[in-house]
Amino acid sequence: MSSDWTTDQIPDQHGRLAIVTGANSGIGLVTAKQLALHGADVVIAVRNAQKGAAAVREIQAAAPGVTVEQSALDLSDFDSVRAFAERFRADHDRVDLLINNAGVMAPPKRLAAGPNELQFATNHLGHFALTGLLLDLVEPTAGRVVTVSSTGHRFGTIDFDDLQSERKYRRWRSYGQTKLANLLFTFELDRRLRAADSKIRATASHPGYAATNLQSAVAGAAERAVTSVANRVLAQSPEMGAEPTLFAAVADVPGGTFAGPSGIGEQRGHPRVVQAKATAHDTAVARRLWSVSEQLTGVTFKLPAPAAA
Repeated sequence: MSSDWTTDQIPDQHGRLAIVTGANSGIGLVTAKQLALHGADVVIAVRNAQKGAAAVREIQAAAPGVTVEQSALDLSDFDSVRAFAERFRADHDRVDLLINNAGVMAPPKRLAAGPNELQFATNHLGHFALTGLLLDLVEPTAGRVVTVSSTGHRFGTIDFDDLQSERKYRRWRSYGQTKLANLLFTFELDRRLRAADSKIRATASHPGYAATNLQSAVAGAAERAVTSVANRVLAQSPEMGAEPTLFAAVADVPGGTFAGPSGIGEQRGHPRVVQAKATAHDTAVARRLWSVSEQLTGVTFKLPAPAAA
């Protein structure tokens, strides 16, 4: 018998409520659908209402016995993040799983509302703010916050002198920085939750190389053509790419767990616990990023900072 973790091992999710950002396609849609198939009610938080409605129909067709809601969320716009949180709080008094999945990858330089650089705002700051605004609703359920990173975190650095790429924009450098920020946030959130004696677990995941729409945002027709071929030949399916997120969300693992594929280079395969690069565990960098993120988003967490090591 194989010891690989698969979606067949997802525990019964009846009575649980999940938020999945960016769940209109790719691994976000698969994640939401699998949770629904195992009984969870799901809120999909998406920018595109038309694509969101199609995703709702797909999930409901697969899991007709659960409630699936769609709610507008543009993570690059903090007013949209606050509006989503207010709507959610008006209708719900708890959330079991907050899955920070949405993201953009290496687009041409664009400014989001604020103004903030689009990748940094969408991939990190928006999820930081959303988590801070909803964390008290995760506490009653002893739930989890799962943030999706990437193997791209390994080439990322946190440049506090140019976080928003105002001096020079290098799209892949910016992407790597945001994916490293996802892990610094997750591990610092876990430390602060432990310091507060919270039952919430903060975990992270990465999908390896999965064929999704994320790669369509890369700049340049030639690069998109190469990516399209690689998606067909090398990438694993969105279903496999979603397994690490689902593992981080429902498996019996401690806070601070990072999950990714088990294959060579963590590019393919069923999920297991993997190791982030050392910088992701740098508490000084994490604390500084946390402080800067609170300033940029205007969202302050009601959690004590852990004692210095």
